[in-house]
Parts: sequence; structure tokens; C-alpha cells
Amino acid sequence: MPDYTPPQVWTWNQASGGQFANINRPVAGPTHAHELPVGQHPLQLYSLGTPNGVKVTILLEELLALGHTGAEYDAWLIRINEGQQFGSGFVAVNPNSKIPALLDRSGPEPVRVFESGAILVYLSEKFGGAFLPAGGAARAEALSWLFWQMGSAPFLGGGFGHFYAYAPEKLEYPINRYAMEVKRQMDVLDRLLAERRFMAGDDYTLADMATWPWYGALAKGQLYGAGEFLSVHEYTHVIRWADEIAKRPAVQRGRKVNRVFGDPATQLHERHDASDFDTRTQDKLAP
Repeated sequence: MPDYTPPQVWTWNQASGGQFANINRPVAGPTHAHELPVGQHPLQLYSLGTPNGVKVTILLEELLALGHTGAEYDAWLIRINEGQQFGSGFVAVNPNSKIPALLDRSGPEPVRVFESGAILVYLSEKFGGAFLPAGGAARAEALSWLFWQMGSAPFLGGGFGHFYAYAPEKLEYPINRYAMEVKRQMDVLDRLLAERRFMAGDDYTLADMATWPWYGALAKGQLYGAGEFLSVHEYTHVIRWADEIAKRPAVQRGRKVNRVFGDPATQLHERHDASDFDTRTQDKLAP
């Protein structure tokens, strides 16, 4: 491959991004007018069952399992590969045009919340601080690991995942660079979980919910087909932790919501009532 010399001024003159080239662009804002649907519940989630979207549906299902009936929600499917995140209604909820996005309509004025970490904290505080210690060192630890995940996962997804699985050509330097960083992150997590049951200590918290869809899936060989490449079998403590979380019924439900890939039995494209999990048939799968 010939050497690449960056131009003095970068311009957007060709599509880039491999299979995501049709939705990548260097400007923000809506591309088309489209109002978002609104269901019967105060909490309206607009998302997709990617790791970032799964964080929120897991928390909502965990809140419902605790008896917080106000956490009932409608989960609407946003197909990001079709550019639905650039519709005017979605951009009004999240100007950054990324899933997930939440609209809380329980008060006199709707409250928008975007960025998955912010949504987790918002929902926890809305429901009495569930899955987040009230204060002191315990709260600091849980928040530190929550935001560790928020800062680390882009190196796993947009870095390693993109260049290893999605880039139009395989490039040694970026794959090596991000593989090294992902393995470092997995080692951080493995060392932590060698000493405690969950990320912040003995209790299951938002940090675990945020991290499990990314690093738990990687440890189980379910992300980018890269399990063997990254020797994930080495991270035995992460695997133990991932297996324990995967057994939680609320996690199993949350993982299905807005999921459009894999075994159809693991998919619930949209969720508008708890009974959807019991009555899921092909007609529940949005076209």
C-alpha cells in the first residue's frame, strides 16, 4: 500500500468508514424530518441493542425487578445503519445523534437525557439511588468505574473493533495499537475482579451494567469474532464475573430489547410492555 501523506487541509471528498460509510459525515444536525413515536409510558427510549443501548435496557429491567413500577418504558428501535439517528425528532433528543437517547415525560415538561452513562445515573437517581451507593468512598468507587468504562470502550469499539472487523482494509499499525490497548484494559478489569465480586465491591452497581455488554461480551468471545485473536481465555476473573451477570433474569431480558441480530429467539425489536417478553413472536419483530 502506498504511503499516505495527510493534506494540509482535510476535506470530505469521498465516503469513508467501510460498511458505515453511508452514515459517516463531518457535520451534525438532522438530515431529514421525522418525528419520534411516543408510547404509553412516561419513559421513552430510542435505541438499538448494541452494547451502549443494552446498558440502559438492563438497568430499566433491573429497576422493574426491584418493584419500581414507574420504570415501565417503551423502547423504540433506531436503525443506525439506515441513518434513523439523523431524523429531526431524534436529533432533538440527542444533538449528538447517537443511541441510546431517553425522553422522560413524567413531569410537566419532557426531560431529554443522552449519553449512556448520563442515562444510567439519571435513572438511578430518579428511583432512589438504585444500584449506586449513596455517598462516600463506595459511591466514588462505583462512579469511577462507570466512567472508566465510558472512557475506555471507545478504544475497544471505535478503535479495535473498527479496524479489526469493519475497516475496508486491514492495517497492521492500528490493529496492533488498539489490540494492545484493549488487552491492557482487560488486564485492568481482570486484576480488579480477582479481588472483588463486582467492579465496585460486593454489590452489583451501574458500573457492572455499563461494562458487561462490552467487556463481558468480549471475554465470552462474542464481540467482533476476536476472542481467539485477543486470547480472552486468559481473563478468567472477567469470565467468572461475566457469567454471573449473564444469569440475572433482568439482564437476560434487557439484552433482548432492540436487538436485531443473532438468534431470533434473543431478539425483541421493540418493547412496550413486560408481557412482550412472554408473547414474543415473529410479529413482534419490527420490519
